Amino acid sequence: MEERDRVKITDRLARPLRDLRLSVIDQCNFRCVYCMPAEVFGPNFRFLAEDQLLTVEEMALLAECFVELGVEKIRLTGGEPLLRRDLDALIERLSMIPGLRDVALTTNGIHLVKWAKRLKAAGLKRVNVSLDALDDDIFRKMNGIGVGAAPVLKGIEAALAAGLGVKVNMVVKKGWNDSQIVPMAAYFKDLGIPLRLIEFMDVGTTNGWDYSHVVTKKEMYEQINAMHPLEPVEHEYFGEVASRYRYVGTDVEVGFIASVTEAFCQSCTRARISADGKLYTCLFASKGVSLKDKLRAGAGKEELKELITAVWNRRTDRYSEERTAETAKQRPKIEMSYIGG
Repeated sequence: MEERDRVKITDRLARPLRDLRLSVIDQCNFRCVYCMPAEVFGPNFRFLAEDQLLTVEEMALLAECFVELGVEKIRLTGGEPLLRRDLDALIERLSMIPGLRDVALTTNGIHLVKWAKRLKAAGLKRVNVSLDALDDDIFRKMNGIGVGAAPVLKGIEAALAAGLGVKVNMVVKKGWNDSQIVPMAAYFKDLGIPLRLIEFMDVGTTNGWDYSHVVTKKEMYEQINAMHPLEPVEHEYFGEVASRYRYVGTDVEVGFIASVTEAFCQSCTRARISADGKLYTCLFASKGVSLKDKLRAGAGKEELKELITAVWNRRTDRYSEERTAETAKQRPKIEMSYIGG
């Protein structure tokens, strides 16, 4: 599909639809404290049955619809997407969609050793690997299942060896892993891998979020800048989430995602599809619109595009700009493990 043939849609705040986060599974092998705390997502927690998940064919068709409406990048999320057995088949289908410029993946990295080469061969370009500490004791506490950092680091090595681009994501929670900010920055600076530090957010209702647990972008920046001076890097595109910096005298970057203290709602171009096919227009949404129901009722591409367009056209979400202590604690929100990061 040529660029001129694509329909560009905008919401009520004139924000275009450019990015799609596609959750391929709601299950995860970690129980991270900020996402799927073990006391909530215990051994008896009921995840979606296989027939409730979107199939590869359904996800590929929806992806085609979104690309024809202006989406340029798709990120596969979960849960943990590497638990999906047919993931490489999905990536192969997505990589063939005309006009789609980038297919990426967010993962905890544990299974990258066995998956990296297959994903690269299928057409994946890059991965974001979640790692919240290098210290084993701290990381075990963060991930909730007692796994140390070594398996994740081996996964990163495997991704690099396969030719995938790699970034590392670190969610920082005060009193839990904030002591790891400088060690993580130094380690990945020496490897030449970009690190993204993420303010602890009130996604969902089960992670016990409170502002007192937030380490702000300013605090993180000051710690890393004291380790090695930083200089700002220009945004690459409208809607870029991270505030990016470069270590002076190098080409290695570090970035900060400051949804709490420096909200970026005004430039948000992201739609999200849950593993069971609901469309959400905000990470902090309370409800979504089922695309799966339309798909399984026999809707074709044009009908699906009309529905997506109608949802996006009436979008007014700007939760992070409107966040208060009351909304953070009282407003019902979809869990991150269900909607994707």
